[in-house]
Amino acid sequence: MEFTAEMIAGLLGGTIIGDKSAAVHTVSSIEGGKKGALTYLSNPKYETFIYSTEASIVLVGDDFEPKQDIKATLIKLPDVGAAVLKLLEMYNAMKPQKKGISKMASISEKATVAEECYVGDFAVIEAGAVVETGAKIYPQVYVGDGVKIGAGTILYPGVKIYEGCRVGANCIIHAGAVIGADGFGFLPKPDGTFDKIPQLGNVIIEDNVEIGANTCIDRAKTDSTIIRKGVKLDNLIQVGHNVEIGENTVSSAQMGIAGTSTVGRNCFLAGQVGIADHVKIGNYVKIGSKSGIDKDVPDGEIRFGYPALPGINYHRSFAVFKDLPDIRRRIAALEKEIKK
Repeated sequence: MEFTAEMIAGLLGGTIIGDKSAAVHTVSSIEGGKKGALTYLSNPKYETFIYSTEASIVLVGDDFEPKQDIKATLIKLPDVGAAVLKLLEMYNAMKPQKKGISKMASISEKATVAEECYVGDFAVIEAGAVVETGAKIYPQVYVGDGVKIGAGTILYPGVKIYEGCRVGANCIIHAGAVIGADGFGFLPKPDGTFDKIPQLGNVIIEDNVEIGANTCIDRAKTDSTIIRKGVKLDNLIQVGHNVEIGENTVSSAQMGIAGTSTVGRNCFLAGQVGIADHVKIGNYVKIGSKSGIDKDVPDGEIRFGYPALPGINYHRSFAVFKDLPDIRRRIAALEKEIKK
């Protein structure tokens, strides 16, 4: 589908600088732009690319003033980021939607699948499961006994949801994610072996949650592991049994939370953060990449490092750490002088 600069500016309320008939049929990065592509400039550090890009149309801020000639047609907007999001949402909505229930899917007679759902080849929906209106169950998804899938939720290929778990409305769970596997619970015995502790709880995922590919969320030993509404989890994340993650918290890839810990609302956990068991993270907390958290963190705090320190203390410590070889040489020299 093709759009002209005039159509895009009219849709977004922008001002055209250049050829209003310039047309685009795809979206690209500014550095990789080709003829027929729409791109954008929202970060000043990429400004150099606007003078060389082959893209046909570039969205820019109202305050942008070019320092050189630009081949592309510009559309000036008050908020480039919001405009790009709006366009991407529209483009995504226009893509063909999956519909219908495959004859090669295995759906129990005791399951309930609402109208307007999509169920792909070799998906399995067990007894007592409920799939609400507009949900999309891609090929090779497993929905266990008594599982509930909310309206409009998407389960991409290979997602596995164990028995008794609950997934809210308008969630997205990406390929290979496992929801409700047993928590890591074992009791050591005198002979060095282990007894498995039964994991009898479930996982509850509230509305508007997105879970990345190959992320695992363990069922609770008792009660529930809970992912509150609006949480966004990246790929390759491990959430232990009886963990609770507060609403609108975001985490990058390879983060791990041990059992029975809690994370508050509106937190940001960067990549490879590790949180020990029985730790409480407050609301609005930010934790830097590769940090290890073994103690409670109050509301609004920032943590870096391993073991994690308050943000300013970490940076001060790091400033000293990088100077340690020089400091050691100076101390050694001083010791020699003292001996003399």
